[in-house]
Amino acid sequence: MQQKRKKVTRKRGTETHGHGASKKRRGAGHRGGRGNSGAGKRGDFKIAKVAKYNNKHHGKYGFTSKNRKDIKAINIHQIQIHINKLLDSGLAELKNDVYVIDLKKMGYNKLLAKGNVSLKFKITAEIATPSVIEKVKNAGGEIIVTTLSDNKENIKG
Repeated sequence: MQQKRKKVTRKRGTETHGHGASKKRRGAGHRGGRGNSGAGKRGDFKIAKVAKYNNKHHGKYGFTSKNRKDIKAINIHQIQIHINKLLDSGLAELKNDVYVIDLKKMGYNKLLAKGNVSLKFKITAEIATPSVIEKVKNAGGEIIVTTLSDNKENIKG
């Protein structure tokens, strides 16, 4: 079997080795950068194609407030459904018919009110909606809120 000659040896004797003008071979500058950066002279099609799938492709958008707090919320309904799993894993305790839960240990910081409450809870949370506080109180439990709710405009979620 005959070995294939390398392309370089076949292109010897030509100035550009078959790659056009030497200007065009200088890095990624000729094509306007690497990846999708730069539109080029005939970039309408490229930009339109990118915008079809991701209309925030070029530039920076919006800002992030320094005071913003990332919210990870859970409904009281979910806690009530999975109370046995929480007891087994040590994320909840049963003291005098009251389930004691710290949401921070579970990885949440906000308590929401979806669902009905039939068990007695003592829940510690950073943020809790007024409706969930009322629901838990009516069921004979209590919610301890650790942060002030004055910064509602800085809380996203």
